[in-house]
Amino acid sequence: MSPQLLLLHGVTNSARVWDDVVPLLGADFSLIVPTAAGHRGGPAAVGRATISGLVDDVEALLDERGLASVHIAGNSMGGWMAIELARRGRALSVCALSPAGCWTPGEADETHATSTIRRGRLMARMAGPLAPLVLRSSVLRRRFLRDAAERGDRLTPRQAADMVRDLAGCVVAPDLLGTTERVLPMDPLPCPVTVAWSSEDRIFPPEVNAVSARQLLPGARHLCLDGVGHVPMIDDPDLCARVIREVVRSGPDGPEVASTA
Repeated sequence: MSPQLLLLHGVTNSARVWDDVVPLLGADFSLIVPTAAGHRGGPAAVGRATISGLVDDVEALLDERGLASVHIAGNSMGGWMAIELARRGRALSVCALSPAGCWTPGEADETHATSTIRRGRLMARMAGPLAPLVLRSSVLRRRFLRDAAERGDRLTPRQAADMVRDLAGCVVAPDLLGTTERVLPMDPLPCPVTVAWSSEDRIFPPEVNAVSARQLLPGARHLCLDGVGHVPMIDDPDLCARVIREVVRSGPDGPEVASTA
């Protein structure tokens, strides 16, 4: 049986952000790729959204499927959720790509990130119905998505328009961007954890947030992915798939997973 691999997206994104990575992993994993509550295409949000509540939702999903623990990869908010699922004993391994939450609430290491995302949401909402037309231009795709990626022009116009609609249509963004939650220290780790930062991340600069992550998760493997932005699945899906495979091989059933070419 193929190992179970859960892929978790970031705030204001959706499961669609993994679309170019899924085909690279689908042959060797049973993939679970949900869209979080309150995000475009996901279930309706109930009450005020919190990271803890979204993690509860994922636990409920695993319970419905009869899965005690799975391998987990997540980006940004999804990386934070993966760490919290490990804390709850639900992860066989974790690959956290530029995880959120490695900050001090209210301080510059958090407010820079949240203000950048809020600015992007404002731009997306202002673009509105004109976004699909504007994003036909590869130059404008790259410019519009620069906070998320170095190479936004890699996306098709339709993919880019979906990202912008996701950004504008996330009804729980105000709650999640105003959270007072954070990643708490975890040592020792309950499973292998890799924290991978993007070298060109404009939302969580590695020279800031990676320092906090090393203090919070000293037992994790910490590395930097060259040439990619905050959402590395946009810039280099092959690199993301390779890193995730390496992390899975470090887990309990990792040896069954084939390596990539």
